[in-house]
Amino acid sequence: MSTSTSTPDIATEAAPRPRRALPPLMTLTEAAAARLRTLYAGAETGKLLRIAVSTKGCSGMSYDMGWVQEAGLQDEVVTSHGLTVLVDRKATLFLIGAVMDYTTDKLTAGFTFINPNEKGRCGCGESFHV
Repeated sequence: MSTSTSTPDIATEAAPRPRRALPPLMTLTEAAAARLRTLYAGAETGKLLRIAVSTKGCSGMSYDMGWVQEAGLQDEVVTSHGLTVLVDRKATLFLIGAVMDYTTDKLTAGFTFINPNEKGRCGCGESFHV
């Protein structure tokens, strides 16, 4: 009579590794947040700023911003400095890690983007490529 000692099957599955938090899709500078607060409290009360990327301009792509009443099914909701902006889902790959700023100088004032995905801009600065 032979006796064999066998070890019971022990599940050796490792516990799933905890997922690290993803960086925010995009953020606002304090200047952009201050300007957006003013707009949300004034003429654009009840609306949300929606950011998209369209194909136009010398370099091929351009930032498009507009006001909407509510988030659509294709919008990503971004919260920064306690404010909400929407990003068109088709634009997310182009905006990952971007920072929206608000700048003023002698002749112009407006929102600008510091985008680590940009590989270049056209001469007038209105469009970019990735």
